[in-house]
Amino acid sequence: MLRRIAALFLALLLLPTTLFAQTRSAAEFDVVIEGGMVYDGTGRKPLRADVGIRGDRVAAIGNLRGSRARARVDARGLAVAPGFINMLSWSVESLIVDPRSQGEIRQGVTTQIFGEGESMGPLNERMKRRLVEEQGDIKFRIEWTTLSEYLTYLERRGVSQNVASFVGATTIREYVIGLEDKQPTPAQLEEMRELVRREMEAGALGIGSSLIYAPAFYARTEELIEMCKVAARYKGKYISHMRSEGNRFVEAVEELIRISREAGLPAEIYHLKASGRKNWPKMARVIEMVNAARRRGLKITADMYTYPAGATGLEASMPPWALSGGYEALFKRLADPAERRKIGDAMRAPTDEWESLYQAAGSPEKVILVSFKSEKLKPLTGKTLAEVSRMRGTDPVETMMDLVLEDRSRVGTVYFLMSEENIREQLKQPWVSFGSDAASMAPEGQFLKSNPHPRAYGNFARLLGRYVREEKVITLAEAVRRLSGLPATNLGLEKRGFLKPGMFADVVVFDPATIADRATFDKPHQYAVGVRHVFVNGAQVLRDGEHTNARPGRALWGPGKVK
Repeated sequence: MLRRIAALFLALLLLPTTLFAQTRSAAEFDVVIEGGMVYDGTGRKPLRADVGIRGDRVAAIGNLRGSRARARVDARGLAVAPGFINMLSWSVESLIVDPRSQGEIRQGVTTQIFGEGESMGPLNERMKRRLVEEQGDIKFRIEWTTLSEYLTYLERRGVSQNVASFVGATTIREYVIGLEDKQPTPAQLEEMRELVRREMEAGALGIGSSLIYAPAFYARTEELIEMCKVAARYKGKYISHMRSEGNRFVEAVEELIRISREAGLPAEIYHLKASGRKNWPKMARVIEMVNAARRRGLKITADMYTYPAGATGLEASMPPWALSGGYEALFKRLADPAERRKIGDAMRAPTDEWESLYQAAGSPEKVILVSFKSEKLKPLTGKTLAEVSRMRGTDPVETMMDLVLEDRSRVGTVYFLMSEENIREQLKQPWVSFGSDAASMAPEGQFLKSNPHPRAYGNFARLLGRYVREEKVITLAEAVRRLSGLPATNLGLEKRGFLKPGMFADVVVFDPATIADRATFDKPHQYAVGVRHVFVNGAQVLRDGEHTNARPGRALWGPGKVK
């Protein structure tokens, strides 16, 4: 009995020591970010606190001054936020040749989302050959077949950011039907649905479409609904570059809402915009349409970029029927005098039947040529369509057709289409997140052979500098929510988008007083400024504004992935 009492007494004496050891052990961190204003991604006001990282997770937030840490980061006077999510990235090729993603890491982006209509899988042999033949400045081998294999390929090779993707409705269509203007047979539609099922089970986020472009233009609403019904079974989403952002803007939103309702899944509008001066007043009605749908219980959202110009190719000024069969078929038509005349007449005529970005821009002075395949044509990079037309002595429509035929490409193009007033109004909507609609790059090597849209280097920094700090369109806390918590929640990304214990440690530390974009349309290859440190999955990728060459990024999967 006495021995038991003595043992119990000894245990009680040791208890505080044991508790202290456990507490001390729990307070050890790999990194402590000290003294910053912590924005947690919910939109709440920030709190001054320390953030402790252990392994790939946020381990604690609070007063951690007495803790032990392998490294400490001084964040006094700085903002500490969840890593930003790029809802529309075209870095699918650039990350293969430069996995650092400098242009976006230096803006605080830790996750890139792909899949606007086209995705890097599923691919058949015919599609692989086409992708290789159409490569421009960036050359790469295709060592995957499915979308999930591509994402895993990036992770295995090493990449500085997390990556995830929608499966492209265009890609599915090309896999089964090809590039022609045809409707699927019942058997082909079932094959398309089966491909969607496989990619959803492998972790795709949902279905992405880009409906102004051929061959996506050829798909009817019912085809999209059938694919989306499959995605819905796996908690997938539908995200769309809609059939029109201009003359039939309202009707295109109605189509997106219909797809959401009939397929039973959330839907997002890619790069919300009203294109063309006469269509600018439609933005107010579209915003009300989305709000009304949300009041009815539909999960409708949007993303945007923070510039009044878009970027695509000269084919976006050509009638979709001219691209039936793909670019090679287009080149043949442009070389045929009769077909070329028909295409030119269609390009010159105002129309509501298809989306002409040349007509929306309103003038050749508002069209900039930024990317060519041919070394012979690269000296034209950065010139307006009006300048090149004068140089060649041909009218703008003939010049566009000539350039596409000579370059054997779509010819990368910037179109000035939108109003600053609408940009500010869109920014105020609580359901709008952000996407660059560009590839992440660096001012070096093959990237300097073409001019990107400045959004490639500045989209997110421009939001925080111009529209938050300077114009005060929205608060910093709200901007951080739209860059992190909102897109992570919309996408169903597990344990991402918020600064809370247990979440993955994707963290950005930036200076709200200096963050800004520097890229311009004339000189686009310029990094943004103001971001000091970036962590991805707990590893520091940016330190004091410089890349560490760390590549801790991971492939992220949709909530329907079969484990």
